[in-house]
Amino acid sequence: MKQKIIILDFGSQTTQLIGRRVRELDTFCEILPYNKFPVGDPDVIGVILSGSPYSVHDPEAFKVDLSQFVGKVPVLGICYGAQFIANTLGGKVEKADSREYGRAHLESFDASNPLFRGFEPHSQVWMSHGDTITAIPESCRVIASTADVTNAAYASTEVPLWAVQFHPEVFHSLQGKELLRNFVVDICGSTQDWSPASFVETTVEQLKEQLGNDRVILGLSGGVDSSVCAVLLNRAIGDRLTCIFVDHGMLRKNEFNKVMDAYKGLGLNVIGVDASSKFFADLKGVTEPELKRKIIGRDFVEVFNAEAKKITDARWLAQGTIYPDRIESLSITGMTIKSHHNVGGLPKEMKLKLCEPLQWLFKDEVRRVGYQLGMPDHLIKRHPFPGPGLAVRILGDITPERVAVLQDADDIYISHMEKYICEDGERLYDKVWQAGAVLLTSVRSVGVMGDERTYENPIALRAVTSMDAMTADWAHLPYDFLAKVSNEIINKVKGVNRVCYDISSKPPSTIEWE
Repeated sequence: MKQKIIILDFGSQTTQLIGRRVRELDTFCEILPYNKFPVGDPDVIGVILSGSPYSVHDPEAFKVDLSQFVGKVPVLGICYGAQFIANTLGGKVEKADSREYGRAHLESFDASNPLFRGFEPHSQVWMSHGDTITAIPESCRVIASTADVTNAAYASTEVPLWAVQFHPEVFHSLQGKELLRNFVVDICGSTQDWSPASFVETTVEQLKEQLGNDRVILGLSGGVDSSVCAVLLNRAIGDRLTCIFVDHGMLRKNEFNKVMDAYKGLGLNVIGVDASSKFFADLKGVTEPELKRKIIGRDFVEVFNAEAKKITDARWLAQGTIYPDRIESLSITGMTIKSHHNVGGLPKEMKLKLCEPLQWLFKDEVRRVGYQLGMPDHLIKRHPFPGPGLAVRILGDITPERVAVLQDADDIYISHMEKYICEDGERLYDKVWQAGAVLLTSVRSVGVMGDERTYENPIALRAVTSMDAMTADWAHLPYDFLAKVSNEIINKVKGVNRVCYDISSKPPSTIEWE
């Protein structure tokens, strides 16, 4: 039996954070739409109901049949989840006099309740709701309150059911991880056996069974995800794996050769394909971000299809799709954050079945698996890079000339980051989750170089810190580093006369500009 926690997503921006916190407890979890609970699945040891942008009283509010799991496995409702449970079981939810948002402190809590085991007095929590629970169900009792929220948390006296109106998954709930641990480990009984070693062992055996003696084709990008996917598959099926690396012309400077060289010694069979002219032709005049992604995804499949036909005995296409890719490409509210060209299935004409061995992993878990597989640092520590490449870092029409400008600026930025050693002896590059330069083609600004007036484009530098890319904060890069990079870009990259630094966090901004 493989234990798992089911997280039912009611549309909250922090649902994925709940998943990350559960995974940090070495416990497998699955995030599912609110109406897709796997009834009868014996592996489910607990259920968490997420927050939501809706009020429980909205006509379009998401609703679930609680009888599917309440009383059968332990349940934890968070924010909207807590309000939905209260409203459904006979309590009362009303609009708050003022929106309850931000830091709060537990003025009282039941220290004997297993959910609050180990909590300190006046523990800080994070509130974010417009409604509030004014009466809890008769079968429940209050187990925590803040100065403004009497029913901050409650528990059933009849079944294993808990609910909190604050968000334990966010950083500002200082003991939120302890609360989730109390629920997942102590209450649900997780054996905490979800680890890189167990994942590799289990997945290799599953791949052997799934793929048999079939040949598999994998699209390599040089990034962490596809690299780990390739090594994992190679361990399972050996030389029956053929890797194809498509150069769409929007990689980083000299990336194609660097990537091909990086796989030497890993025992991988890699074919390189230069299809840049096709991609540039099909992207000509396209400025809409989502359309760029779709064109690149379509062309990628076409090029792949042409190459795949040469491998006549191939039966599978493997992809390095990871969990955040799938989450951001699908939304229960009907809004896609962004599409990913390795999400959504394959055209029928490819006649290949899909294999995605990393589809349940977050990025940091992929890296841990890579280390478990014995992969070198220079592959594992590489920053994430978008599948569409620099196409989504050029705001406007894509041309070879613009790509060359951005490649030069980006190369200066990243190479300096790799060389910069911080006071603690660590490379600045390793302190940053993801970094890259962005070319703003629709904006031009006045500058002076020598005695000449210039009217050229700005470059924006982006660097963020994160654990899983679901949330990210802008990296506080040293001023001397930024000054040196800015000066070198302006002096050496023709067509650029201004450098800016992006200090936006995710949310509300995304890591990429498009």
